[in-house]
Amino acid sequence: MGSVTVKGRKISCGEGPLLKSLLDAGVFVDNPCNGTGVCGKCKVRILKGECSPMSETEHRLLSDNDAASGIRLSCMAEAAGDVELEVLQQDRKGKVLTKGYLPEFDRDLYEDGYGIVIDIGTTTVVTALIDLADGAELAASSMVNAQKHFGLDVLTRITYEYEHPEDGARRLQEAIVHSVNDMIKEVCREAGVRAEDIREIDVAANCTMTHMFLGVDARSIGRSPYKPVFLEAKRFPAKEIGIEAGENTVLYCLPQVSAYIGADIVAGAYVCGLQDTQKNVLFIDIGTNGEIVLASGGRLLCCSCAAGPALEGMNISSGMRAADGAVEDVRITEQGTALTTIGGKKPEGICGSGILAVLKELLRTGIVKKTGVFIKKDKLSEADYRYPMLRMDGTKREFILNEDPLLIVTQGDIRQVQLAKGAILSGFTALLLKAGITMDELDHVMIAGQFGAHLPADFLVGTGILPEGVKEKIAYVGNSSKTGAYMALMSQKARHGMEELAARMEYMELAETENYERIFTESMIFPGF
Repeated sequence: MGSVTVKGRKISCGEGPLLKSLLDAGVFVDNPCNGTGVCGKCKVRILKGECSPMSETEHRLLSDNDAASGIRLSCMAEAAGDVELEVLQQDRKGKVLTKGYLPEFDRDLYEDGYGIVIDIGTTTVVTALIDLADGAELAASSMVNAQKHFGLDVLTRITYEYEHPEDGARRLQEAIVHSVNDMIKEVCREAGVRAEDIREIDVAANCTMTHMFLGVDARSIGRSPYKPVFLEAKRFPAKEIGIEAGENTVLYCLPQVSAYIGADIVAGAYVCGLQDTQKNVLFIDIGTNGEIVLASGGRLLCCSCAAGPALEGMNISSGMRAADGAVEDVRITEQGTALTTIGGKKPEGICGSGILAVLKELLRTGIVKKTGVFIKKDKLSEADYRYPMLRMDGTKREFILNEDPLLIVTQGDIRQVQLAKGAILSGFTALLLKAGITMDELDHVMIAGQFGAHLPADFLVGTGILPEGVKEKIAYVGNSSKTGAYMALMSQKARHGMEELAARMEYMELAETENYERIFTESMIFPGF
């Protein structure tokens, strides 16, 4: 037994890694993998005291410079007595997408009252207060999903439930319900509305988030045969799960299709009119998971692929969420590397659009090959403008994006993006094969979600996430999940339409697709320049 002191605050430290003691005390530590020793993000600097010896795994995840300056991974280091440390990552408020395309639709007539619409994503949560009489949005609030402390992706959070069967589901629910209550208070205060006057709250979320929001055990979603406890829409008093609104406020959660095609995708597909179209339309929501719906010949085929958090700036060495100071665009020239950051601030890290921007440039300049491998520095002459941009960390090749602060792109970072690209493009390809249509026969490609909204088509096709042939067919629809929840709130017809749409959608398991391994392998190859 010992103690941990951070920012002058002394915390009792029991057995186990530093990360657990810090999180239990409410100290923010960036830990996308929930302490499984994969992401290498939970860095702390030991200022005083001793910790357990560094393992080979920890040493591999840290650079030689990190290790020499007293930096440890809090998920692997244990205190050997009293320790004083510094947490190296700051909790930043990210830029969250709150708006989206809204089609014309038949609205119900209300004389008064208010409603709330909520989009619960794995990474971010958006809440808006609606005047039911005229449909006006009176106020909106957004935040990073508070469940991030339990892991940045759904499978890591499900693993948390497995590791804590007694109270895991309860703690995950409390985190998100507490956040929702805070956002409801915020939007009501901003608009001068009493929470007691809220008639209904409509929620669109992916399947795992819906389970966790309602306090339903989500473990079955994480194991074969990946069967959710429920898929149908849910409607009951909001107070039953601890939502602080009116005594008679109703909570409505939109329907799901499968474990990995949730209400957010049903909402988005409905917003884009896939239920009625006679054209060949591909709907893609790119986030931690990539969900794809193809409307063709009256059928609605859908699939999900594990894109991973790299495309949201996570699980990469210098990654961060889309916030002020995040690199979002890059240009590599003979004169050096030019960076554009969100808010025009000093660069602090690389967000999702930034990692694709730099990768596109690395491919264009030949620093990275089509296979995703860095060129060898010793194959370049010292006069080559690319020579000083590469460095070696032991035997590992890295690209220096920025010197102060040091931002690098590693071979592991390229691999993370490559896996995400392979997952998305292979899903795209498999659906077209299933429908029996070619790329040329697509009429529209609709891109939704936080990540897609910040990506120029050049980034998507320049890295091969989407093929060159669809570049002119791409349209961005923004936060279609929140828009779908809004339509469900304002229209019984729209609500029933989404329930019917969910029942029509055919889920396709990619792993069971003929020759899928070959499709995935081919989809991982980057385009040539």
